[in-house]
Amino acid sequence: MTAEGQRGFRVAPISLADLEDMTNTRVMLETEALRLSIRHGGAAWEAALVAAFERLSEAERSPERMRGADWEDANRAFHEALIAGHDSPWSRYLLGILYRHAERYRYIAMRVVSAEAGPPRDVHREHEDLYRAAIGRQEARAALALEAHVRNTCEVLKKAGLGVG
Repeated sequence: MTAEGQRGFRVAPISLADLEDMTNTRVMLETEALRLSIRHGGAAWEAALVAAFERLSEAERSPERMRGADWEDANRAFHEALIAGHDSPWSRYLLGILYRHAERYRYIAMRVVSAEAGPPRDVHREHEDLYRAAIGRQEARAALALEAHVRNTCEVLKKAGLGVG
């Protein structure tokens, strides 16, 4: 939302430039938070990550379920669990803002993917690759998987040539 003097609030416009900037910022912050989480997260972090991934996997069992609020909640909880081993309230706060802002673009990308005739994006596989690397404490592999996963929404919308800019 954006505030306008004496006019209240309005929904912020959607644009490819905004999406690219938000994606780049999220990748920069979230991959570093993930690396630090892998380094410093203990048994409680691992247990919470396992539980978050199991919940997300359940929500991703069918394409219909991935369009609902349950999936969005499970997806958010999974991404939060990934970085929870990094004890930085500011990182979590800033990433929470970026995550919420990206929701609008994810909804558009999901509609585009479901309407395409080509092979669908395998979001569950992306999450599984990310989870396996993180739980295996493979920092570089996990960071690369996270970056690819976050950038995929931007790439889907670019390829679709949507008028979002």
